[in-house]
Amino acid sequence: MSVHRHHGTWRIKTNDEVDELIRHRNVINHIKAQRLSWFGHLHRMPEERMVKHVYKWKLMSIRPQGRPKNRWEDDVRNDMKKLKIKNWINCIQDRSKWKSYVETAKTFKD
Repeated sequence: MSVHRHHGTWRIKTNDEVDELIRHRNVINHIKAQRLSWFGHLHRMPEERMVKHVYKWKLMSIRPQGRPKNRWEDDVRNDMKKLKIKNWINCIQDRSKWKSYVETAKTFKD
């Protein structure tokens, strides 16, 4: 569900309405592009930044049984696989090359 403003009042959208918005506005590609952009930014950050510490932090606890839930990084790696980005560690350091991948993600058709 999503909350939005309609004629000066707030209301909760149903899942069907949100799905319809996603289909019409091509939001999925925008989300993928933003995710790739942030991933590149995160990997170029200095190691002492708190955000990078949190990203690299590994929780030391027992995970529940069953299929593991997809993590944010799993989604990013799947996006890179679909876009056929090879050697992404070096590509991230080249901002213009990485930006071209982000732009490609905006118009990518599955």
